[in-house]
Amino acid sequence: MFRKVKKRHSSSSSQSSEISTKSKSVDSSLGGLSRSSTVASLDTDSTKSSGNSTLDTCAEFKVKYLGSIEKLPFEMCKTLLEPPDLIGYLDKAQQEGKLPFVAVDEEMFLAVSKYGIRVASSDQCEVLQRHPLYLVVRMLCYEDGLGAGRNLVALKTTDPEQQECSIWVYQCSSAEQAQAICKVLSAAFDSALASDTKS
Repeated sequence: MFRKVKKRHSSSSSQSSEISTKSKSVDSSLGGLSRSSTVASLDTDSTKSSGNSTLDTCAEFKVKYLGSIEKLPFEMCKTLLEPPDLIGYLDKAQQEGKLPFVAVDEEMFLAVSKYGIRVASSDQCEVLQRHPLYLVVRMLCYEDGLGAGRNLVALKTTDPEQQECSIWVYQCSSAEQAQAICKVLSAAFDSALASDTKS
C-alpha cells in the first residue's frame, strides 16, 4: 500500500525534513502518571537532509478521524514545537473534552503525495480535508497512553500567513501503519525539495 523509501543523511541542505523514531517518556496530566510513547516525528525545520528520495505516487491509508483543534494563536503554536509538548497538549485536550478519546467508526482514506495530504470519505467520492505540503509543520505518531493501545497520528499545520496553527488527529490500525504514514510524508518532503532544487 505504500513505497518503502531508503533514507540517506547529508548536511548539505539548509532546509529539509527529518524523520526520527524514538521512545520517549511523556508526562501525562492524567493523575500525574508518566508513560512511554514511541514518537516518529517529522521536523520540517531540521538542518539535516534525508537524501534524494522521490515520491511520485500517492500512498493511501485507511484511518479513522479523531478530531482537530483549529486556529490556535501563534504564541500557543510556539509552545508546541517538541513531540512531548504536542502529545501533552493533546492529552489535556482529550481530558477537557476538546478532542474525543475514541474515533468514530467510519474509516476514511488518508492519501499522502508530494503535493500534501488529502483525506477522503470511505467511498472516496468526497474530499473532506486537504493539507498542502507547504503548510505542514510537523507530523508525529504515538500511542494514546490510555492502555487501549490506540495508535494516533497528529498533523500540525499552519495558515499561509503563519499567524495560527491547527492540529489534526487520526487513529491508525497499528503502530506500523502510523509510522509508515510519517515515513511516506518524509519522503514527500524529500521529493518536493528535490524537485525545487532541480527547477
